Amino acid sequence: MGMELIHTIEEGQKKAEVPAFKVGDTVKVHFKIIEGKTERIQIYEGLVICFKNSGIGRTFTVRKNSYGVGVERVFPLHSPRIANVELLRPGKVRRAKLYYIREKIGKAAKIKTLIVKKAEHKD
Repeated sequence: MGMELIHTIEEGQKKAEVPAFKVGDTVKVHFKIIEGKTERIQIYEGLVICFKNSGIGRTFTVRKNSYGVGVERVFPLHSPRIANVELLRPGKVRRAKLYYIREKIGKAAKIKTLIVKKAEHKD
């Protein structure tokens, strides 16, 4: 009885449209920041290194280099504070978690760009 109720509530909390991106992609996360009464959108740009959990608690970690220092930030996927996630560069990776990027410096930390074939359309 209890678990079904929890699942029903969670389904209502989920976002209807989850942006399509995966690990290895370079994204721009438009994040709403509320300071007192004012609200502004801050853009956080970086590489998606992992997805964790499932359902309503699903999170993704974005890593960027800020003035020579690696900065990581965890975002909840279904958060109402995320305005949108803009895909900049799709990445070609063979791992589910890219934690090894933390140790890499400079060019070694680069991820290959995934070349997406365009779907053939018939006239």
